[in-house]
Amino acid sequence: MKRKNKKFQKKGNNSLNKLSLFQKNSKFSKKCPLSVKNAPIVDYKNISVLKNYISDNGKIVSSKISSVSFGKQKKLTKEIKKAKILGLL
Repeated sequence: MKRKNKKFQKKGNNSLNKLSLFQKNSKFSKKCPLSVKNAPIVDYKNISVLKNYISDNGKIVSSKISSVSFGKQKKLTKEIKKAKILGLL
């Protein structure tokens, strides 16, 4: 027996129903601030840039929060660690 009750019928195709966790949503995507034109150079001597990517506790901010690309995040991490070892940060 099939149910003809309206409660159990499939609702209309809404665009929100089709969204998946792995699909890109234009709302949340941001450009990498270190990859744009006239971007600051990531170097261990450039402390003013490095301070923007360090929290109050001295930890490196994740790329999800800072919207930095994967390659730039690795370089940024390396340069921050280098500046910490040298005592610049």
